[in-house]
Amino acid sequence: MATARSGDTWTVTAPLPQATLDDAQRLACLRLIRSENVGPVTFRELINHYGGATAAIEALPELSRRSGRGRPIRICPRDQAEAELEAATRIGARPVFTIEPSYPAALAHVDVPPPMLYVKGRPELLGKPMVAIVGARNGSAAGLKLTRHFAQKLGEAGYVVASGLARGIDGAAHEASLATGTVAVLAGGIDFIYPPEHAVLYARIGVEGCLLSEQPPGFQPRGQDFPRRNRIISGISLATVIVEAAHRSGSLITARMAAEQGRLVLAVPGHPLDPRAEGTNGLIKRDGATMVTEVGDILEAVASQVEQPRMKSAFSAPVRVSTHLREPVADCSTTRLDSGEVVGGDPRAQVLSALGPAPVEIDELSRATGRPVQQVRAVLLELALAGRVEFHGRQLVSLNSNKTED
Repeated sequence: MATARSGDTWTVTAPLPQATLDDAQRLACLRLIRSENVGPVTFRELINHYGGATAAIEALPELSRRSGRGRPIRICPRDQAEAELEAATRIGARPVFTIEPSYPAALAHVDVPPPMLYVKGRPELLGKPMVAIVGARNGSAAGLKLTRHFAQKLGEAGYVVASGLARGIDGAAHEASLATGTVAVLAGGIDFIYPPEHAVLYARIGVEGCLLSEQPPGFQPRGQDFPRRNRIISGISLATVIVEAAHRSGSLITARMAAEQGRLVLAVPGHPLDPRAEGTNGLIKRDGATMVTEVGDILEAVASQVEQPRMKSAFSAPVRVSTHLREPVADCSTTRLDSGEVVGGDPRAQVLSALGPAPVEIDELSRATGRPVQQVRAVLLELALAGRVEFHGRQLVSLNSNKTED
């Protein structure tokens, strides 16, 4: 993917087989996402192999049966999914799925993007290049002033400012970029206002900017949901700017995730005696973050990202129906390799035996079992639906340490 500017309009191009979904397709996608043991990777694999959510849902019972699961997999009921979509409509939000053109292109290129986001406000902002600004909830007066300056100038330069609607630095970034474009990523449902004192700012962003959440309406966030929100903030952005951050803070989690996603991490240095500068100074000294002290530093760093081709998407190959999953793996007790060697035995038992708690590449599983990669992927999909294995992205998989008995 690459971004290009023509006049005052930014366009984003990406090698995605995107198409706007109709209501029936959106309902099927949501049902698939909300079905038991269907995580982001499993959702992607099912869509890619069956060519659509409706066919994937129809295949779930047979895939579950072949996995040796003790009970049928729970498929999200139609009325439950319809109720969720109706609740979103009532609050003025709509779902956007990874395979739709309105899904944030930068986020679609991270490893294992959220399959669906709820969007409220101005969705066109998601098609423009973004820079995230995050920092301490108890930001200093100087930190808040610098944040407002950065956000305003970045907006004037054509960038949308993304943040997490938290107290302090996040709120200042949103307020200063409302006029030019701001995106707030929420840890809870798109109708859950947190913190409460940002109710007015939340309402304005829902009209003048854009609100994003991967959670259903009414969902109240838990502790583990904030890092998931941070991963979206960094994922939709070309760069993440950390203004102030203590030694242990959510802002440093955002910085780490940005680095893992191959995005720029920019940090503002601070006084060594200020605890709010301990995290940012550490990012610069030890973690390779780029030091920025003025908006020109940010613009110069981000300009290089705008010109670079983006990473290949997991959906870069056309979505097509693959036949190898439609054939029962149980019928493949013997497999003839290209070399002419015949491999026998139960492929599920072989894959499980080769797996452990440490993530391993799927290609390595193919070598260890002597099974073709396509067959290993088919077996893994069945085992994932049974809750016996866990995908980690980047083609990594392990045994599921949290598996409970059926």
